[in-house]
Amino acid sequence: MTSPSIPPTTMLDPAELSVAERYKLLIGCVTPRPIAFVSTVSADGRPNLAPFSFFNAVGSNPMTLLFCPANTPEGGEKDTLRNAKPADDENGDGGTGEFVVNVATHELRQKVAGAAEDLPFGESEFELVGLTPTPCEVVRAPRVAESPVAFECKTTQVIRTNPGEPGGGNVVMGEVVRVHVREGLVNERMHTDLDALDAIGRMGGKSYCTTRERFDLPVGRAALE
Repeated sequence: MTSPSIPPTTMLDPAELSVAERYKLLIGCVTPRPIAFVSTVSADGRPNLAPFSFFNAVGSNPMTLLFCPANTPEGGEKDTLRNAKPADDENGDGGTGEFVVNVATHELRQKVAGAAEDLPFGESEFELVGLTPTPCEVVRAPRVAESPVAFECKTTQVIRTNPGEPGGGNVVMGEVVRVHVREGLVNERMHTDLDALDAIGRMGGKSYCTTRERFDLPVGRAALE
């Protein structure tokens, strides 16, 4: 029997939900999500910039990040995926195999949201939102000069969960080859000033959150005391 102190639950079968309903359930329950403000460049040199909240770190050896651009409503590839996938991609029309993850901050919140505008392939979101593309050290894609942290990445793998289908997921993994950090943000022990970073996260619908309210807990059994 269920304990009176634990509320009852409703069971949902994803197979019985529409793609849109599954998406709303994911973004409403998997929160808060960090935001990757991803800059890329097309094979012919045209820059692109877009936010992705299906994003996280993978590991530190090698230093690896991932972000997940979903397929378009028609089942095609978003511009960021077209640019970031390797040149020899099995799905053809290979990209540059590189991308940059710029940290989305509260100061840049309106420009981050604005860069989600669905522009024709090749048109620059940098120009649309008024951000500065700055050359990177290793990769061809530009970084966002206004972002306090940028990770230059070489694409190592693209995993497609449902190629060619609307809403299908794509996991783009990349090895970090350079990190750009605003002076004074990280100390000599590689500890980040979280207040100065002022990163934002994504909630459900059109909602975002800040990372200003925080609490500390020890790890393991000590957290239960």
